[in-house]
Amino acid sequence: MPQVEPNLVDVNGARIHYALEGQTGKPTLVLSNSLGTNFQMWDPQAAEFQKSFRLLRYDTRGHGKSSVTPGPYSIEQLAKDVLGLTDVLKIDRFHFCGLSMGGMIGMWLGANASQRLGKLVLCNTAAKIGSSEMWNTRIETVRKQGMKPVAAAAIERWFSPAFRQKNAPSIASTHKTMEETSPEGYAGNCAAVRDFDFREQLGRIRTPTLVISGTHDPATPPTDGHFLTKNIPNARFVQLNAAHLSNIEDAERFTHEVVTFLNS
Repeated sequence: MPQVEPNLVDVNGARIHYALEGQTGKPTLVLSNSLGTNFQMWDPQAAEFQKSFRLLRYDTRGHGKSSVTPGPYSIEQLAKDVLGLTDVLKIDRFHFCGLSMGGMIGMWLGANASQRLGKLVLCNTAAKIGSSEMWNTRIETVRKQGMKPVAAAAIERWFSPAFRQKNAPSIASTHKTMEETSPEGYAGNCAAVRDFDFREQLGRIRTPTLVISGTHDPATPPTDGHFLTKNIPNARFVQLNAAHLSNIEDAERFTHEVVTFLNS
């Protein structure tokens, strides 16, 4: 497949924006963003991760600088974007770390493409998130009113009140990213999360897996993380002092837990 310009490649009918950083020869770690963010959500981890890994970050279809193709999307489609991207970059095997929607993508890869994976990290995610009614309401809101009302509500779920009080610049930056997300792309990805239910398929994941939950996460509480850990063979569980975006709120411990697990 032709490389269009630096850091943009055509994959499965979409143009995917990515950054590949760090030394060749090190194991590759792929990072997958949550709904309504882009690959910059991993900035707190990037420098430390590059000490051990070649780091591949990308904007999920419909997010950031990746193209907004007509929705609805599916988690399988988004996971195949990862396989397509790594194919283009000639990366045969990789570790995968995904948060929230990114974690769902990781579950699909763990069950369907284990030959490509070294280890798997599933953060602040669940085998099933929310109800169809909830997602349909959110899709309708975004289509009628744009991203502003949804972004304001998301920030309250994503960060604990204590963190929001003390970290205004970080909160403002994340809020801005979500407000700038394409409503059509966001709606397409909401549909992917809405339609994903992996509760019966977790046992198919044979990849060594670390599950991370946040104590204060209202979207995917620790009970969801415990369910994943119980149903994925030999999975390990870690709970952080954070809400939904635990890699930002409890960044140092998040980074330490992931690096320790992947290097073990």
